[in-house]
Formats: sequence, structure tokens, C-alpha cells
Amino acid sequence: MDFKALITFQTIVSTGSFNRAAEELNYAQSTITMQIQKLESQLGVQLLERGKGISLTEAGRLFHEQSLLIVKDMGRLQSSLAEMKSGEAGSVRLGATDPTASYRLPRLLQQFMSLYPKIEISVDIAGTPALTERLLRGELDMVLCSAPELGKELHFEPLFTEKFVLLMPEDHPLADLPEVTPDHLRRHRLLITAVNCPYRKKLESVLQEFAGPPLNTMEVGSMTALKFYVEAGLGLAFVPESTLAPVPAGTAVRQLAGGTVDMACGIACRVADYPLRSSSLRLYQFLKRELSLR
Repeated sequence: MDFKALITFQTIVSTGSFNRAAEELNYAQSTITMQIQKLESQLGVQLLERGKGISLTEAGRLFHEQSLLIVKDMGRLQSSLAEMKSGEAGSVRLGATDPTASYRLPRLLQQFMSLYPKIEISVDIAGTPALTERLLRGELDMVLCSAPELGKELHFEPLFTEKFVLLMPEDHPLADLPEVTPDHLRRHRLLITAVNCPYRKKLESVLQEFAGPPLNTMEVGSMTALKFYVEAGLGLAFVPESTLAPVPAGTAVRQLAGGTVDMACGIACRVADYPLRSSSLRLYQFLKRELSLR
């Protein structure tokens, strides 16, 4: 059934005339007549009584009532599809690692969703390895993370640097030193993240380069939890500076001399999906602009 014919039928009924319907729809009257004849032929019933005026048959009254809903629904559907095509509506499956997921993303998403209220966003929070695997399987549209492993079919655009500082109890022996070096860390318990965490790999690489791996470590699975373990006096840890506002009570912050454990972070998507489209592109552009300023 031709959707245009439904609109023509509804317009004839609302205007009461083939002529006025043709003028409103900017059709030739012959086109209007042909559309209605074809519609009646498809349905196998007469819809309109032709005479001095236009009136609905019994079948026409039923069809008018039911097709009103169809026309309205189709109108809404066409509008939704147009909004989706332009990026004004749709859904985005976003992955994010901490601390970005907890400390940067909530405020950014609030801003974005106030600009684009018809775009629905879901957020999956995990580590870079897990999120990039989900991305490759097509379960996510984009991921905010550290640089993924080389060789994967992913497009990665660095946007900002996650700065790390050394957090320790304020009565810790290293807190009195004017400068903390990698060699100092070997004599004290260092809290570290899970073995597959890119940050831990970077940290171990830096420490091995300057002083060899630390001998006394304690693994804590969550990067955002590290500061609470330091606050409890369990050791010292490199933590994202963005998570220390304010600095936990009873702790002190120091920079590491002779090496850096800062990490580049950005947006990853599948090579096959780049450049992104529609609502995903809207979010990508927004996050790229906002995070590049940090």
C-alpha cells in the first residue's frame, strides 16, 4: 500500500474536495484521482462517493479512522529516522575506563544529553583490555581508554594525558624526602592495579628501567580505590591526579623524580566504523572537543 495514497486520501477527507487536496499537496488533479482509484483497487472496496460533493462510504469511514493512526505513526517514524540520520537522535553504546568514567564523564554526558535529549547513551565501565575486546566484537560503539595494544583493528585518537602522582600517608618515611626517586620505592610497599592494567604495565616498565621492579607490592583491582587503601595506611601508590580533589585526609602527594608514569588517553573505535556516523559521531565530536581542552 502506497503511503502517499494514504496521505492523499486523508487530505481529500479533510479538505472535502479533490481539487483542494490537489492544491494542498501540489499534485495535478489527475494524480489525485489515479492514487485513489489504485488505493480502492488494492483494498477491493469503494472508499469515496463521488457526486456534487465528497462523502465517505461505510468502508471509507472505517478506513479513514484506522488509517489516521497509520499516517500519524508513519509521520513520527519518518521524523525519527530523519533525526537519526542527522545525528539528533539514536543510541550510543559507550565504554569508559576509570578515572575518566567516574570523574570526567558524568558532567560531560549531562552537558551532551541536554544538547541532544533524543540520544540515548549506555555506559560500560571496565579496563582497556576488556573494553577494546567488546569494541572489536561490535558490542560497543566507542571507548574512552588508554592506548590499545598494537595490531588490533582499532582507530585510536589521543585526547589528553592522565597525570599520575605518588600518594602516601603523611607520616610515611618518604614524605620527609625533598625528592622521591624510583629506587626509594623498592624499600616500601607499593599498591598496584591488576596485572592486565595498562597503567600497571607502564609503571612496571618505568620502575624496571630506573631501579628494577619493586620487591614489596600489594595488588588492588580498582584504580579509583587506590587512594582509600593509601588513606588506610596500607602503602603508597601512584594515583591519577584527577581523583585527588580533595587530597584524602592524612595523606601527602609527591612527584616521582627521574621517570614519568603519565598515560595518554583518548577515544577508540573499530577501524571498520571510522569515521563514525549519526549519533555516535555527535558524541565523538563532543567528547573530542571537551577532553582535548583538559
